[in-house]
Amino acid sequence: MKVSHIKAISRKTTVKSELGLHARPAAMIAKAAADAVGEVWLVREGEKADATSIIDILILGCTKGTELEIEVADVFDRPVLDRICGLIESDE
Repeated sequence: MKVSHIKAISRKTTVKSELGLHARPAAMIAKAAADAVGEVWLVREGEKADATSIIDILILGCTKGTELEIEVADVFDRPVLDRICGLIESDE
């Protein structure tokens, strides 16, 4: 039996858009997260949201300036982490 030693990775970022994380960026984040091998989470003040769920993302209520931590369960999902950070940090 093989034991996985792959560790989760995370990164903190801040919402830059004047409109916060509304439906369009939430959908783009969910689509990016769906490409991950493992689970992807958005964390705001200890509350975790499944990043593949548009509704979960919207429930976090992220306005401009909100600090988030993005967690990916598999280190091989670093490109997904980078893409999601880019979407959150976008001014659009």
